[in-house]
Amino acid sequence: MTPLDAIEAAARQGMDATGAKGLAFGFVEDGEVVGVRVLGDRNADGEPLTGRTVMYGASLTKAAFAYMVVQLAEEGVIDLDEPIPTYLSEPLTAYDGDPWVYAPYATLAGDDRWRRITPRMLLMHSAGFANFWFLEPDRGLHIHFEPGSRYAYSGDGFILMQYVLEKGLGLDVGEEMDARVFEPLGMTRTGMIWREDFADDLADGWTMEGEPVPHDDRSKVRAAGSMDTTITDVARFAAGLVRCENLSSDSCAQLTAPSLPITTPAQFPTLTEELPADERRADLSAGLGVVTFEGPQGPAFYKGGHDENTGNTLVCLKERRDCVVILSNDVRAEAAFPSIVEAALGETGAPWAWEYSSLKLER
Repeated sequence: MTPLDAIEAAARQGMDATGAKGLAFGFVEDGEVVGVRVLGDRNADGEPLTGRTVMYGASLTKAAFAYMVVQLAEEGVIDLDEPIPTYLSEPLTAYDGDPWVYAPYATLAGDDRWRRITPRMLLMHSAGFANFWFLEPDRGLHIHFEPGSRYAYSGDGFILMQYVLEKGLGLDVGEEMDARVFEPLGMTRTGMIWREDFADDLADGWTMEGEPVPHDDRSKVRAAGSMDTTITDVARFAAGLVRCENLSSDSCAQLTAPSLPITTPAQFPTLTEELPADERRADLSAGLGVVTFEGPQGPAFYKGGHDENTGNTLVCLKERRDCVVILSNDVRAEAAFPSIVEAALGETGAPWAWEYSSLKLER
């Protein structure tokens, strides 16, 4: 049985067990895409998924965005360790703009800790924010701990990094992602906003209750998760990432280095209490836009992506440069991800219980 056949067998078994309607995967070996396969439906009409079906990237966007920001850092456009006020012409708290993209930064007035936040902190989820400001009781943005001191997953951290690039440096993040990530890696059906040419082969989604949900045509670039992509394209991204495409080896190493210990029992809720030191998983750390860990096959990293009708994951073994990427337009598929990844890569030590603490995982 070929690797692709073994992965497909595990994927079909996982879909049967979870009821997931659609799933696609790509396999990368030594930095090269071996192949992709697609299973099931792309919509409630029963039209099939294909290798060019546009699906939500969800939070896989964060890994691609971090890859782009590190390119800018390598060129000296931005310093990952310089506090963000360096790049802003006026205080962050003075901004009053588009609530569909940026957070209400004025609600940070009176808390000058924002002045100590750096791009590196934003990319490794340690700025101190909740996941999103609109989940706060008062719908404001708040810093909950000393920036840089611990990990707490935050989409708003990535949105603030986007703000620094766009409002501070005058860059267009959508254009930068096209020029630095999507075009060089041959990701021809990937974009940070909706494109009309996506419409001819497009995935809707399914919720945990099995309800179909139409694809959301996103018109605003959001570094936290607006990317539309295909399994073919995201496999090319994974391959480029482990090859360190368009990055020096030193810059590439920063992306997937264990930069900050992760000290919580689960990724969500975002601001969950830290574990006592002797109960923490010692190898689990934040990289830049990814989570790093040490498994039986050596150092590895992964990134998940999730919303109410989407489940995605990317897992890579650093030394072998092998990866598996899974996109599903049915969130129920997430429970089968551990078994599918194991069929692709063997036992990796991926922190499934931390990532999917609320799910009964299939193994």
